Amino acid sequence: MHGMDADPYFVGDGDLAAARELVADAGDRELFLYSGSSHLFAERGAESYVPEATAACVERVLAFLGRLPV
Repeated sequence: MHGMDADPYFVGDGDLAAARELVADAGDRELFLYSGSSHLFAERGAESYVPEATAACVERVLAFLGRLPV
């Protein structure tokens, strides 16, 4: 799971707590938080775009997908 550590939607609406609960007892799940408060940090062209966080997120998603059986 991925999210911004100060995103009012992710943190304030309880998604962060739910995400932490999902990964707490699972050895095959990870929670990645990126510094910032932008909800749409990966939306290229948007004012909230954070290229560094987007690159890290894409890299982690691709690594995850690479581990899935085909």
